[in-house]
Amino acid sequence: MNLSEQGLDLFGEDYEDDDGQVKEEGNPDESRRSSSASSSAASSSSSSASSSNRSNSSGDSGSGSGSGSGSASGGDDGGDDEDNGEVRSNHYIEDDGKDLFGSDNEDYVKTPAVSTYPVPALPPVVRASIDHQATRGGRGRGRWQNDRGAGLLPKPSGAYSQRGGRYGYNPRYNSARQDERFVSELRLSKSEETLARKGISLQEPSELAFYSRVESGEVFFDERSLRLFNRLTTNPIGVDLNQGFETFIEKKDLGSQGFGNLLAAIRNKNISLQNMHFVTFRNNLNKIMATAYIRNEPWEMGVHKRNGVVFLDVHKITEQPKSSHHERCCYWGYAFESLATDDSNRGPTAEIHHINANVEFCSVVKTKLGPHRILMGAEMDCCDSPDNGKRFYIELKTSVELDQYNEEKFEREKLLKFWIQSFLAGVPYIIIGFRNDAGVLVRTERLRTKDITHRVKMKGYWQGGACLGFADEVLCWLYGTVKENENYILQFVHPFTRLELLTTNSCPEEITNHVEQL
Repeated sequence: MNLSEQGLDLFGEDYEDDDGQVKEEGNPDESRRSSSASSSAASSSSSSASSSNRSNSSGDSGSGSGSGSGSASGGDDGGDDEDNGEVRSNHYIEDDGKDLFGSDNEDYVKTPAVSTYPVPALPPVVRASIDHQATRGGRGRGRWQNDRGAGLLPKPSGAYSQRGGRYGYNPRYNSARQDERFVSELRLSKSEETLARKGISLQEPSELAFYSRVESGEVFFDERSLRLFNRLTTNPIGVDLNQGFETFIEKKDLGSQGFGNLLAAIRNKNISLQNMHFVTFRNNLNKIMATAYIRNEPWEMGVHKRNGVVFLDVHKITEQPKSSHHERCCYWGYAFESLATDDSNRGPTAEIHHINANVEFCSVVKTKLGPHRILMGAEMDCCDSPDNGKRFYIELKTSVELDQYNEEKFEREKLLKFWIQSFLAGVPYIIIGFRNDAGVLVRTERLRTKDITHRVKMKGYWQGGACLGFADEVLCWLYGTVKENENYILQFVHPFTRLELLTTNSCPEEITNHVEQL
């Protein structure tokens, strides 16, 4: 990999464009204009905090390990704009000491339980009558008896319901309305430009807590599972990522137990949920934001409102069995993570082996998307600490090598998911390992998260502002629709034209226990 750049600070001011693919593109004046509205809104929402509160909030944002605020600012060098007194950078509002959760919460929680988005009713269908005699030479040959005798088809026995009576209500495509669990829906009708003009920004994430899961599955509220990025590793080009596949231990489906670990970390740090609106894993927000553009991938999540806080639980939908090649592709990602991080069990020239996907480190951050205050858990691949001592996280990804046939799909879909995942948690850098179809590493590339939107916007593939605007629409609709102490399922399924909210009777025991212990 040789990412150390011959002793150069890989993530400092010495950053250069090695292969011409990581460039600052776009018009900065355009970015400034598109984000000015949201900057002003965010400034007014926090103006009620006194100067003493600002100093306290600043101290609070540095709690935990201090990596949350450092993670985003570490990747924003040289690209910031000043607007209305606030430092802005690629949809971020930097945490400059202002109260992240100000007095505007009183208005937010007054959102009515009945959504302002009513369940739409289809208008009656007016079917044009057809003059068969005019269209078929003056004589029609219909289904049943006419003036020429028996028709082509016999008349069905019994009562016959005209097709027009249910036209437009085929239960195959309108299953939500036929489902007695159906509560509400949000149709995907707004255009990309309309969503982008909303000017929604994300408060720079601030880390409050973290926890580690070890091989046995036990959870500790420390950093023992956090890996350090190996900046001095030898160039791994040509390494076979299939090494160690036979001893690979796949990740177990923990169900709601994983969400229980997140809530336990929140209790361990005595983090108050009084002014929070949503508690979730980053994975759920990834799904919502990506749906602004990716309209063919189904997903669902649990929605449970308790004491004014909406808990979003991760649901795993039923999937078809993985092919052997798909299993290999998944493993190559874990193998690259092992290759790019310091591993005490593996020497610098030793082969990759004994990878356990259940070992993970999770950061707990607070942020604010538009008016929505979010406490979020996010699994982190590794971290790095430059000379100034400001630790930040790094995402490690793999992809098949690009060519003229797959480059557009990579930038439209994979880069969209890479950007959402890193941007939400304030991760400033992404290292991508490109491999061939056999799983052999052919090259590596490093991206700054803030540069990705410039790269794709010039090609018209997608806009980060549209993703944030869409997430704001969904969260507004969701918070205003769900009722206290009730349980729901939010889903996005075929034919992929709307988000559907269904009621359910079950609530994970982990959420119930957490509320009881508060």
